[in-house]
Amino acid sequence: MNRQRVAEQLLVDEGLRLKPYRCTAGRLTIGVGRNLEDKGISESEALLLLDNDIGDCWSQLAVRQPWALAAPEDIQEVLVSMAFNMGVGGLLEFKDTLALLQAGRYPEASRAMLASKWAGQVGKRAERLAVRVRGTP
Repeated sequence: MNRQRVAEQLLVDEGLRLKPYRCTAGRLTIGVGRNLEDKGISESEALLLLDNDIGDCWSQLAVRQPWALAAPEDIQEVLVSMAFNMGVGGLLEFKDTLALLQAGRYPEASRAMLASKWAGQVGKRAERLAVRVRGTP
């Protein structure tokens, strides 16, 4: 079997949609006819998506907050986690926290994170991330 030829024909027959849609049978579908309701995605596909999303968050952060490129690794990872959770745009609304992080004032940044509405929404996640920020040398 020529997998490339099959893939090319399926692209013609099914089309390529990068956002979820309802197929003619009413099933939630994405990509090239992937039935998300019946088949879903595999663990390896989910981890590939995660890796791509982490890379996308980091790329956007590097452009919008270039100081983060030289920040300690713990701070970089906290920023990516927060951006992953609320989008880079949502993270950028944390102006005071970002300024404190950029200035290396980590205990104050940690407190600012915990005082946010976001911390109330995500609970233990915010606490874990704030501990990492507070403990950054």
